[in-house]
Amino acid sequence: MSTPHIEATQGDIAKTVLMPGDPLRAKTIADTYLDNVTQFNTVRNMFGYTGTYKGKVISVMGSGMGMPSIGIYSYELYTKYDVENIVRIGSCGAYSDTLNLYDVLLAESAYSESTYAYVQSGTYKQHYTYPSKHLNERLEAAAHELAIPITKGTIHSSDVFYRERFDDYKTIRDDHGAIAVEMEAFALFHNAKQLGKNAACLLTVSDSLVTKEATSAKERQNAFTNMMEIALSLAE
Repeated sequence: MSTPHIEATQGDIAKTVLMPGDPLRAKTIADTYLDNVTQFNTVRNMFGYTGTYKGKVISVMGSGMGMPSIGIYSYELYTKYDVENIVRIGSCGAYSDTLNLYDVLLAESAYSESTYAYVQSGTYKQHYTYPSKHLNERLEAAAHELAIPITKGTIHSSDVFYRERFDDYKTIRDDHGAIAVEMEAFALFHNAKQLGKNAACLLTVSDSLVTKEATSAKERQNAFTNMMEIALSLAE
């Protein structure tokens, strides 16, 4: 049965879904890594695909930008399509000079000023949400097996991309221990906890607020191969 945002029918989507923000990145992953691919969603051009990776089934679907968007898609995947695991695979901006472009980061917690958790379920003043421990363990093990270095830490999930207070990231970094910023993981982790599901977040550094280095949009779509290969190890 379809939802207002996903046109798939029951059984079209795997138990594990990888969710980049950009639907074109989802298409790139499906075209590059998956065999026996079927497309299960085109609504709003939020492309979703199911296929096999090394003979095991997995799905990939765009989430859009921001917590409201991933909040909708993850909720529907968890509650309407029997999805058990969602891994956000996205880009982030470094808050620390120890992170370089293309470094892979595994989120251990997500800090946010967002009211998402309160509005969604009445969770008052919740500023941290957390991934599923066993998913993180599996991703860390996969990175080790692939000999891909990863950094673990707290990330900042922001509701605002263009902040007028340009030095604000330093306060967030110093007060909350956040080493990078993105815009979705806090809501994903919250939905998973509320629904008894599993979530994780792998990120690739696309730019640095410290050094001002940045990758291009094309590079963000096509070049984050290390993160993708780690996440694809969850195919079952």
